[in-house]
Amino acid sequence: MGTKTRRWRRATFAGRFAAGHKGSLEKNAQGRSQPIQALSPAYGSVMERSPVAFNQNFSGLPDVALAQAGAASDFPELLRRKGLLAPAMEAARPTVATYQVVPGQQKTWQPTEATTILAFKFSGGVLVAGDRRATAGNTVVYDRADKVLEIDRHSIMAIAGVPATAWEMARVLEHSFQFFRRTQLQEMSVNGKVRALSKLLRDNFGLVMQGVGVVVPIFATYDSHPKPEARLYFYDAMGAQFEATDYAATGSGSPAVRGILYYENTWGSKPLQQLNEEEAVSIALRSLDTAAESDTSTGGVDRGGKIYPLIKIVSREGITTLPESKIAAVFKETVA
Repeated sequence: MGTKTRRWRRATFAGRFAAGHKGSLEKNAQGRSQPIQALSPAYGSVMERSPVAFNQNFSGLPDVALAQAGAASDFPELLRRKGLLAPAMEAARPTVATYQVVPGQQKTWQPTEATTILAFKFSGGVLVAGDRRATAGNTVVYDRADKVLEIDRHSIMAIAGVPATAWEMARVLEHSFQFFRRTQLQEMSVNGKVRALSKLLRDNFGLVMQGVGVVVPIFATYDSHPKPEARLYFYDAMGAQFEATDYAATGSGSPAVRGILYYENTWGSKPLQQLNEEEAVSIALRSLDTAAESDTSTGGVDRGGKIYPLIKIVSREGITTLPESKIAAVFKETVA
């Protein structure tokens, strides 16, 4: 009796389930056969965008205004609409940042920049010098900026461009060289050091194209292997590296500096690589002081404030920072 009862219950349940499933299908079929009422033309197309719809960039401006301003939904464009970044058409000229986004509202912003730097080989190694002025447009921001930075015991990075970006690059290089020395128990090769700076510049190229963060450095070091000699490199904004044979200069005053160094190296009393320390310091001071005459962004020598360029020397013994008293004495004897 137990087995027959179970079979009867299964058959009854299966029949009821089949009947219910068939009824549900018929009901759904009847529901699909009913006509769908079309929306009134007054509602418009579902995919149409309202001409005054707001986008999702949190700027508070309608799409029409953003389209007229050439805006896009990326962060640099948001900065441009807020007046904190120059328009895309001015990206190649970072110091020109006067522009108009909304009629009647003009805003200006200039990045702080540092120029001019130079370096050349002489009998005692490589002399690296930089003026002390930092500017933003036609405004002098600081007159004692440090543009010649020590990276390790035998490497110097001189900066021309935006100091904030350049100083961060210098910190990254310094930590990278220290990490390599402590983990590998040896100094990083000169090629490795040069390429490390090149990679930082290449990674920064996005900011360069937006008109901020331009850095054009000079890198000087002393190579002990395989032949002990001083090495000098300069770069472009994209990170391309070039080894200088005798001298290098970058920054807004570099054309005048390169002209003086070329003249001294070619027609001077002796080539640059044969100069002693005092003669090399004298030429560096003359070069920066001459560049300051025609370039307002170059500080040169401030006679009234007694502010002199920062000069460092890379040699076999390491890095030597010339005291200001010695620089002042050479300036008074040979330049002033």
